Amino acid sequence: MTFSIVAWDSATQMTGVAVATKHLAVGALVPHAKATVGAIATQGQTNPLLGICSLQLLEHGVSAEDTLHLLLQDDLNCHQRQLHLVDRHGHTAAWTGEDCVGWAGHLTYPYFSVAGNMLLGEQVLVAMADAYQARAEMEFCDRLLHALEAGEAAGGDKRGRQSAALYVVHRDVYPYLDLRVDRHENPLVELRCLFEESRQDYYQSFRQTMPPQCPRTMVSAIAKYLATPTREQGAGSRGRELRG
Repeated sequence: MTFSIVAWDSATQMTGVAVATKHLAVGALVPHAKATVGAIATQGQTNPLLGICSLQLLEHGVSAEDTLHLLLQDDLNCHQRQLHLVDRHGHTAAWTGEDCVGWAGHLTYPYFSVAGNMLLGEQVLVAMADAYQARAEMEFCDRLLHALEAGEAAGGDKRGRQSAALYVVHRDVYPYLDLRVDRHENPLVELRCLFEESRQDYYQSFRQTMPPQCPRTMVSAIAKYLATPTREQGAGSRGRELRG
């Protein structure tokens, strides 16, 4: 019910997913990414646990191909799944189960992959791949969105449109960009509007004020608190005092 692109950018070290579908709130469950680790889109019969587990495996140095194998080997519904992923080195892997509703398939390349099901045809994925490869000079987030728009122009989801999302990570534990259109008659047009707004000076300057990581003093204080055996009793006592 979805078409998507996952990619890693060697120039910026950014990783991201762009996705669209005729379904509600695609950004909530399909795209998964973690900075310096990789990205995955889990679609078809979506299982968000595959996204969560894949990032854990990739973070521990498991290859993209082995991660895919481990995710699917005990999945009784694997023939209804579609997922594709990219790791922090640009290696890709993809799976389209034989029971995914047609047209369904994927195309993998170094550094990016495109996949979709319930599409008008393979031309949707070809258009996405061509658009992404032809825009190497474009800013990464815009390049992902451009590929998604090319897929839509080539036919997209044969049932129509409803939601779209753009999720990109860079160096921080929180996303570099997380834009979602959960329900709209033309979600990619709306997603483009959100993206253009995110390029405005006021938002860019706001983003630049965010710290890249927790201060060491905060990390140290949290670790010390969690290591204290009596923390629950102490917290309860403080709560009683506050209530009078």
